Amino acid sequence: MPSVFQLSGDTIRYFDIAAAARGHAVDLAALPYVIRVLWENLGRSQQWGLPVADAEIGAVAQWRERTGADLPLRVARVILPDSSGLPVLQDLAALRDAVAQQGGDPATVNTRLPVDLIVDHSLQVDHWGSDQAAAGNLAREFERNAERYRFLKWAQQAFQGLRVFPPGTGIIHQVNLEHIAPVVARAERDGETWAYPDFVIGGDSHTPMVNALGVLGWGVGGIDAEAALLGQAYTFPVPEVVGVRLTGKIAAPAVTTDAALLITETLRRANVAGCMVEFFGPAIAGLSVPERATIANMSPEYGATCGFFPVDAGTLAYLRHTDRSAGQTALIEAYCRANSLLREPGSPDPTYSRVIEIDLSAARPSVAGPRRPQDRMPIGRVPADFAERLPLPLKEGGFGVDPARGAGPLRHGSVVLAAITSCTNTSNPAVMLAAGLVAQKAVARGLKPAAWVKTSLAPGSRVVTGYLRDAGLLPALEALGFHVIGYGCTTCGGKSGPLAEGVPQAIESGELVAAAVLSGNRNFEGRIHKLIRANYITSPPMVVAYALAGRIDLDLETEPLGADAGGAPVYLRDVWPTPEEIAALLPLAQNREAFLRIYAGDAGEDESRLWRQMQAPEGLRFPWDPDSHYLIEPPFFKQAGDGDALTRLAKQLRGARVLAAFGDSLTTDHISPGGEIPQDSPAGRYLMDAGIAPRDFNTYVARRCNFEVMTRATFANIRVKNLLVPEVEGGVTRHFPDGARMSIFDASRAYEAEGVGTLVLAGKEYGTGSSRDWAAKGSALLGVRAVIAESFERIHRANLIGMGILPLAFLPGQGWRQFGLTGAEIYTVSGVEQALRQGTPVRVVAEGGQGRLEFEAVPQVLTQAERELLADGGIPAQVLRHFLAEGAQAHA
Repeated sequence: MPSVFQLSGDTIRYFDIAAAARGHAVDLAALPYVIRVLWENLGRSQQWGLPVADAEIGAVAQWRERTGADLPLRVARVILPDSSGLPVLQDLAALRDAVAQQGGDPATVNTRLPVDLIVDHSLQVDHWGSDQAAAGNLAREFERNAERYRFLKWAQQAFQGLRVFPPGTGIIHQVNLEHIAPVVARAERDGETWAYPDFVIGGDSHTPMVNALGVLGWGVGGIDAEAALLGQAYTFPVPEVVGVRLTGKIAAPAVTTDAALLITETLRRANVAGCMVEFFGPAIAGLSVPERATIANMSPEYGATCGFFPVDAGTLAYLRHTDRSAGQTALIEAYCRANSLLREPGSPDPTYSRVIEIDLSAARPSVAGPRRPQDRMPIGRVPADFAERLPLPLKEGGFGVDPARGAGPLRHGSVVLAAITSCTNTSNPAVMLAAGLVAQKAVARGLKPAAWVKTSLAPGSRVVTGYLRDAGLLPALEALGFHVIGYGCTTCGGKSGPLAEGVPQAIESGELVAAAVLSGNRNFEGRIHKLIRANYITSPPMVVAYALAGRIDLDLETEPLGADAGGAPVYLRDVWPTPEEIAALLPLAQNREAFLRIYAGDAGEDESRLWRQMQAPEGLRFPWDPDSHYLIEPPFFKQAGDGDALTRLAKQLRGARVLAAFGDSLTTDHISPGGEIPQDSPAGRYLMDAGIAPRDFNTYVARRCNFEVMTRATFANIRVKNLLVPEVEGGVTRHFPDGARMSIFDASRAYEAEGVGTLVLAGKEYGTGSSRDWAAKGSALLGVRAVIAESFERIHRANLIGMGILPLAFLPGQGWRQFGLTGAEIYTVSGVEQALRQGTPVRVVAEGGQGRLEFEAVPQVLTQAERELLADGGIPAQVLRHFLAEGAQAHA
């Protein structure tokens, strides 16, 4: 039976975690808070009559001994950016058509839980450095994306429970933190009111930022989000829970970003990949929710599923100064207190799988780069590191260039892009105010960036602009070129726009390794800008400092940023704010009236007007335009085959060829780029053949609803290194057996015509980075049937299965390079059906010039639900059969 508590005269029911623990003879105090949330989810679902077995509840009760066991979780809500949300809604529209075409009722295809979609991934920095930058970028955004936005307006009226936040609202995770997340949800069931923890999955990998509020949530591919919002249980394995004990205090001149980079480096080295991380320890009480959010936001960078901070007094204080109602905050406190989810002073520390200690006082002003967010170094180390990398070959982590090139104003190491951007840091008032103070002090000394530095400020919400204006810091930022250019992910997501005039020509003619500095979370190769090869993550105030310096190979601890009007050197320490200066301005960022005012309208005046004026279709089914090159009905439901998909898969893996072979840490950006579309790429040629001028290509992100573009984009990142063609970068490969060099897309079509299946070989950490479902969708449309890698990133592994692709792992210590394979061999994978049904390895035989090699590989199919999904041929085939069966049952 459920327990109850009283709130404002109402009786509220809840699944009692403490009572459940007593029933299983489990010490409640020893349970990590994330395990408590998972237990509540299963227990409440069972009390509601949903299919949850006692054995599944037993698995979470004995979580340390049952790691990997299946948990059928019920998601409270789904949150999506437009980049992954549009393809999800497009798939739902196509699913309605497929159901109707097979005699079913299309109205049964609907969202079955709340879905929020925030339009934040389409803004590009076409205009900067002026008061008109935001207006100019907004106009261009609506011009480029009118067709996509009309589809979103249609979807909002077509699907129940879908709420669309229009362009200009802010970045998805900051809006979730500041406004959307309820922390504790309410539901009416059989006439009774229930309360339960908010549990969200998001179509963006940085969804864990909301963990700072005590909300359990993480990023999934759009494929998983699609299944959840259609009402399917979200199957998740019992996790390993790593406790991270934080001690000490961030000491000036370090800021929160520096602590987050320290934590990222430490946890990545400790290999928390796929684990749930829960933070505890004496330092927690001293971290504000925005500081916790910066740390939680980096969960994908340290490889964890989440970075969880339980609800405590600091959480409640933050909620009170945002726009949550007093009633909602009272519900959160009452429920969490009643159900053992409120961490109070003196609470005993839970027991974890393992504990990692991190002293925050060890944080120093740092950057991470030039290619990965976990590669942290103190600012004093940057010049030597950059110089060492210049002549090193690409395979050794270098740039492979002549260090002597570039004798003009622009040279190796010139900072050509400096962007204060990304939810990671723009959600944190302390570091944003610090950036404004650095600008103010620099302006007072007469400093300004060089002409070649493109500067931009893209706040995560309008709240940020408000408190920067109230603090009197916007004019100084604008004097340095950091004008607000709009509200979206921009540079962090690859929408950095053009560089300053003359810069691209100088980089290309001089073969320069130029640098970008941004306050984001991702700096993978080819992501920020196609011409910028060295990309560094750092704090917002440090972004301003490097913009002033104009170069990355400068020791900011000992060398001046520049000279003042009198010729005197100005050092970083001269413009760096004190903790007291920052603290004096922080109350301006805690103005509840500002949150209420800003989120009442969801977006700015211009954005709201343009959104309201946009005409959109109405009705249950979307009218596809046959002449569109943005919205093309996807092929996935039409390709859903009959019969046993495992049998087909096994057949396709007999006599297969290698489409591409990669080393370690291949990211989803490498597999499916998100930035601009080059003219000489397969996607660019497709668009030009369709009569579309390069100016109107837009980005890969904006074209994600055109499968023709996205298939051609797969493995087409300009910096991807296919080791079948080691001498070049980009989406090229060799077709076998003739060895002809061609694009990966063209090779895939050749193999398809020959009736030959293909696979991909890879090293460690295949598919790290963004939760990009098109990395799996595109691979499937290229005909890839399996990926054999040393290890996989969690989200991409699940996405591969969702598209019917088999992820296989080499045994520990083994790999395609260790075996001496070249990728020219013919591969046969046997025992697929038995392996998936019995959990045994498959046998792989590679035959070629080196003779015959046979080895075992382990299917990375971790749950029964995933096994069934692969047997059905992936999510599109499975959900189509589900809705057709549901319709048939309703008519029986």
